[in-house]
Amino acid sequence: MPYLGGEETVRELRRALSNPHIQTDHLRYRNTIHRVIRLMSQGVDVSGLFSEMVKACATGDIVQKKLVYVFLCSYASVNPELSLLVINTLRKDCSDPNPMVRSLALRNMCNLRLPGLCEYVEQPLTAGLKDKAACVRRVAVLGWAKIHALLPNTEIDAAVVNELYGLLRDPDPVVMVNCLRALEEILEEEGGVAINKPIAHHLLNRLKECDVWGQSEVLSVLQRYRPRSEDELFDILSLLDPALLSHHVPIMAATLRLFLSLCSMLPAVCVSALERARGPLLAAAGSSSRELRYAALCHIQLLLRSEPGLMGEHYKRFYCGYAEPPYIKQSKIQVLVELVNDDNVAVVLDELKGYCTDVNTETSQAAINAIGSIGRSYDDRCLGILTGLLELKQEHITSAVLQTLRDLVWVSPQYGDAVCSALEKWEDQLQDTQGRGALLWLLGVYGDRLSGAPYILEDFIDGVRSEVSAEVKTELLTATLRVFLSRPAETQDMMGRLLQHCIEEELDMCVRDQALLYYRLLHCGIEDVRRVLQCGRRSDLSLGPLIGRPPEPISQWASIFNTLEPLMLGASSLNMLSFPCTRVWFLKTLCLFVVIFQAYVMCPVPRCSPESLQVALQLVNIQTLAFTAPNKLPWKISILFLSRNQKMFGQKCILRIKINQQPEHPHCCKTNTHILITPC
Repeated sequence: MPYLGGEETVRELRRALSNPHIQTDHLRYRNTIHRVIRLMSQGVDVSGLFSEMVKACATGDIVQKKLVYVFLCSYASVNPELSLLVINTLRKDCSDPNPMVRSLALRNMCNLRLPGLCEYVEQPLTAGLKDKAACVRRVAVLGWAKIHALLPNTEIDAAVVNELYGLLRDPDPVVMVNCLRALEEILEEEGGVAINKPIAHHLLNRLKECDVWGQSEVLSVLQRYRPRSEDELFDILSLLDPALLSHHVPIMAATLRLFLSLCSMLPAVCVSALERARGPLLAAAGSSSRELRYAALCHIQLLLRSEPGLMGEHYKRFYCGYAEPPYIKQSKIQVLVELVNDDNVAVVLDELKGYCTDVNTETSQAAINAIGSIGRSYDDRCLGILTGLLELKQEHITSAVLQTLRDLVWVSPQYGDAVCSALEKWEDQLQDTQGRGALLWLLGVYGDRLSGAPYILEDFIDGVRSEVSAEVKTELLTATLRVFLSRPAETQDMMGRLLQHCIEEELDMCVRDQALLYYRLLHCGIEDVRRVLQCGRRSDLSLGPLIGRPPEPISQWASIFNTLEPLMLGASSLNMLSFPCTRVWFLKTLCLFVVIFQAYVMCPVPRCSPESLQVALQLVNIQTLAFTAPNKLPWKISILFLSRNQKMFGQKCILRIKINQQPEHPHCCKTNTHILITPC
């Protein structure tokens, strides 16, 4: 027996297909063609049988025709000259009395995907638009879209476009929807289908006749229509109202998006529509399909931006299941944070406490960050949970708790006493870079209250030669200098050793430059050091609105509802810290009036707005003075800061930055630009 995919097998099949005895036996001939298709599906190159398969398509057996057409469409691009031999058979089949044969021939004429054969296809497609059988008209309509995709620079005849517009009133709903899809692609450069009042009302009246895909397509196209009067608007809303409660999630989502689009100037109607869609959204969030669940959770987060209390009574529906994947658990945790209020805060915190020990470290850290976010409004119980987690002695939990406590006391310094009591007897050794950085920050800020702070810092300094993270080293420098200001006798010797190592032996230029900056700053006097490192409050009182975020207008996110963008936002937010902080790393030292600046701006969303940037910069105590208009590139920002320049030391300056968005990373904007610094 020949090898399954060898040349001998192909030669055997060629002999079988050319054997007149097998050709006269329809069953054996069809089985031979079955073997060819099976080998093709297994990846065997059977293109050498193209001539024999062309002859096999001249048959009255519709099953054999389908098999042969599958083969011919797969290998037409390999044998473009021989494909001409198929055209006559296909054109003949387009006149067959059987509508199934006619539709099959039309479909496969377009599926050959050969530009040179398009002139032979146009006449059968034009005739197919007027065919009595609906199945033929369906194929003919989509065939014109395929022709346009194959020859995008060739303009479709205006008569064909008019014929397609006329078929929008075809009695078959599938033909109507196919016409919409075809016209959208053919007229893409002109903005798609022209939706006027008669077409819009015709589509709305026939909406119930379409299947799920058809209704979603019609509702999507109707986004472009704007009613001419308020009476017409409410007539349309009355027709759409039952679809808001559809048990088919795509229909409900498309209808809700159309509601929000039509009622952009009527907030009360939008809120009413959201309330009516609450049930189907909750059902989708509990679907057995993981993909549907995640999509529903991402869209629910959008809704909660404008209506925080929309799902308040149903917070238990967002409890995590044991077997759920981590990305769904983390999305539910984010929703639970939005649903916390005075009535359910205790129950939600108990639930989140259970997630802190999840086997997945990312889920565990997300739950800890969520408790920290709730702690900005409900402090006592949250701090008790966080400090209790430190006793578990699990490194990833300890690291996440330290980062959460750092972020919490940064925004709300009144929690400093509780954090100090939790760190008073700190003896753990962390390997996580982020956790060690958070611990050093806390030691630097509260070193005057922690009796063991100098000794913990000494352990870090003794092991600085084996430290590989530049972030930890720079944090260690700042923390040591801060503790030195309040406890000089205990830290003077270790600070000297640290500065000596960082200046003379350190290879990382950022760490070395920071050590030189502190060394020269110490020569200026302790008061200057204290004014730079401990100037004013540790956090800005203007950060209060971040705790209770004001509701956003529905119109701000309505345009991205029922698209892929909410899923992108959800994916990016899974990797965020406990608060949406924009991280800015200054990679060049400000030393002249005009300097070169390079920054990486990590945006919390793929297309961050200037307002979000402003809030994020305020979180790190950077006061922004002015922004350019939203959605305008490049963004221009004016920032007020304290100059470290020797000539301008201690003066307030204005830093003007231009940010040009570049697609190097979906959440990263890289800037290389000149900055003008002017004294106030």
